Amino acid sequence: MRDPQHILITGGSSGIGEALAYAYAAPTVRIALSGRDAARLEAVASACRAKGARVSVAAIDVTDGAAMASWIATQNEALPLDLVIANAGVSAGTARGGESVAQARLIFAINLDGAINTVHPAIACMAGRRRGQIAIMSSLAAFRGFAGAPAYSASKAAVRVYGEALRTRLRGKGIEVSVICPGFVRSRMTAGNNFPMPLLMDADRAAAIIKRQLARNKSRIAFPWPLYLAAWLLATLPPALTDRWMVKLPEKASARTEPPAAPSS
Repeated sequence: MRDPQHILITGGSSGIGEALAYAYAAPTVRIALSGRDAARLEAVASACRAKGARVSVAAIDVTDGAAMASWIATQNEALPLDLVIANAGVSAGTARGGESVAQARLIFAINLDGAINTVHPAIACMAGRRRGQIAIMSSLAAFRGFAGAPAYSASKAAVRVYGEALRTRLRGKGIEVSVICPGFVRSRMTAGNNFPMPLLMDADRAAAIIKRQLARNKSRIAFPWPLYLAAWLLATLPPALTDRWMVKLPEKASARTEPPAAPSS
């Protein structure tokens, strides 16, 4: 597709969302950012404005469907949205006590409901003019459930399949859909991991990969490729062959790495 002129990013106050805002910021570009930390959002917006972009920010909880629909519609009325990136997400671990019901529900609410609350209003905005692009942030953890992060793995698996199904469904309506499945990326989310993270990359490098592949309308943007291959193989093998190995993987610390007030990927 042509270079997007109006881009909306949820979870834009840190991590990959912040890096994507910087990657797209340029003169003639308008960017709409959402998150729950107004101060961090404004800092990202200021940096994007310094690059010549017009930026609006909104401190919105992605689990609030009505607020999200209203905000997305308002942004589209100001200037038709070319690209919507459903990026907001959280993760938490299970070490020392397992995953509580409240923790699991919070992760699903933000990672899955938050994506739905972003994607459906975006589709409504783009369907009438039969043009637009939607990107949904999943994870390489979506290919095999990890004992150290059950709700995170499951929520990202749901998001991946949801996005891939939407791509097929919307193909004839002029709306492009891509699913993004990154590996370990330096961010506030991974900062709490106290175990080795293979092929860990900086957020700006991840954003560059995502931006390049979105421009090519890639259906699945999964990286780095060695980890993607490993995740894909784990998904294809029967659990009887992988369970013994999976249970030995390190677990995330049980403390939430993203506070409830600041969901982002």
